[in-house]
Amino acid sequence: MALAARRTEGLAEVAREIEGAGGRACPIAMDVEDEKSIIGGFDVACAELGGLIDTVIANAGTNRRGMALDLSADDFDRVIGVNLRGVFLTAREGARRMIAAGSSDSARGRIVLVSSIGAFKPLPGVAAYCASKAAVASLGKSLARECCNRGINVNVICPGYVETELNGDFLREPSGLKLIASFPRRRLMAPEDLDEIVAYLASGASRAVTGSIFTLDDGQTL
Repeated sequence: MALAARRTEGLAEVAREIEGAGGRACPIAMDVEDEKSIIGGFDVACAELGGLIDTVIANAGTNRRGMALDLSADDFDRVIGVNLRGVFLTAREGARRMIAAGSSDSARGRIVLVSSIGAFKPLPGVAAYCASKAAVASLGKSLARECCNRGINVNVICPGYVETELNGDFLREPSGLKLIASFPRRRLMAPEDLDEIVAYLASGASRAVTGSIFTLDDGQTL
């Protein structure tokens, strides 16, 4: 398994966990804002893992908090650049590698794009983030249609609020705590709540599933 991120400190720990469970992991430095870095990251992954990539999970994300009327053009561009352009470039390169490896015959190509409930629920103060995630959902359907006869399934997951480095400070603020209290179950999701759906979409069991958008939010949008 290849693990790619701009910063590799956290990847080493995840790699140790995977290898401790008997798997194989290859941490790779990759910046999704840089097309050359993405291509280079895939080159390293292919070299380390024997040249075959059949599954890509595109989970890049950043945010700039603030009301839309106060958001600078540079901040808007940065969010779109990481959340949409970065996901597109990663998925595109992955699809190219899968096709080159024979996915049209094996039908084993799997791409999972990570969007957000912000794709369909307006979230105040994160307009650029919501716009980027809505675009990711649409991108997933477009890629699924184009890859349909190339042996590649493309699907999208829309998680609800999970505490991450990106939103941790906000969720501990009074406004964040108020948001959590408004959820029907008054709690955040756990990161592992996403494990089963991602594993399913990456497996052979999802052979007939492509172009779908899955909401996993613990009822947060009810």
